[in-house]
Amino acid sequence: MGKLRNKDLIAINDLSREEVQMVLNLAKFMKQRAKKGNTPKLLKGKTLAMIFEKPSNRTRVSFEVGMWQLGGLAIGLNAAKLRFGKGESIPDIARTLSRYVDGIVIRTFAHESIVEFARYSTVPVINGLTDLFHPCQALTDIFTIWEKKNKLRGIKIAYIGDGNNVCHSLMTAAAKMGMELIVACPKGYEPDKKVLNMAQDIAKKSKATIGIVHDPGDAVVGADVIYTDVWTSMGQEKETAKRLKAFKKFQVNSALVNKAKKDVIVMHCLPAHRGEEITSDIIDSKYSVVFDQAENRLHVQKAILALLMEG
Repeated sequence: MGKLRNKDLIAINDLSREEVQMVLNLAKFMKQRAKKGNTPKLLKGKTLAMIFEKPSNRTRVSFEVGMWQLGGLAIGLNAAKLRFGKGESIPDIARTLSRYVDGIVIRTFAHESIVEFARYSTVPVINGLTDLFHPCQALTDIFTIWEKKNKLRGIKIAYIGDGNNVCHSLMTAAAKMGMELIVACPKGYEPDKKVLNMAQDIAKKSKATIGIVHDPGDAVVGADVIYTDVWTSMGQEKETAKRLKAFKKFQVNSALVNKAKKDVIVMHCLPAHRGEEITSDIIDSKYSVVFDQAENRLHVQKAILALLMEG
């Protein structure tokens, strides 16, 4: 575990392909041990601080439960009360918290905030979500695909929807692991160009494929995985009406799923807006692995915590 000890996880690109596989292998071990009720107490006596500027359900619970199962303690900190980057500077908060805890998870809006925080922290910093990236989610996603399909290389993912933070991290992870990922989105809602270029550069070395189309039907042909996310992310609520109109033809429904492989799996990082980006009959169908995917957040994050913080 020493190879990743004291590293930060700000974006998937912080990890090599081998390090991503280390996370997946340890997550598999953690899940097996959890099912037997004997998760190893690798972080006994360790403390994790969690700063949340954005609302959280799965991220907060999975990190808190994960630390407890590993024998450690998680402390939730309210970003407003902490006066994160407002009353007190981010460098000063980072320097101070580093004296108290062994690791820090941050869920915030501006990606620059977590980059600045990590620069001044002397303990590992984990990105629990920013507007640009969601690395813990992407690691969980590829773990779930690996678990269901028994391989990653050569697997085709059709991502249907907004080119958002989840899409960015999933593109990078797929590129690292030699997968094919086709993003289908309306014009004007493509992934960030710099992130897309980075993922495609990685893909050239790993022989992966990262592409963009504007027709969801084209994207799902031959797909092993169909992935979707909400059309309106946190902080974009004023765009809701506009986005509902723009994404109307990008719903994951039975007609779209029937164009993919017969053994396709359907994924969603949750929370889902049923009847918008995905229909209830699909999220509750035999194709859906959505709630296995949600459970896997716990096991993957335990692996991340152990690899970065274990002493």
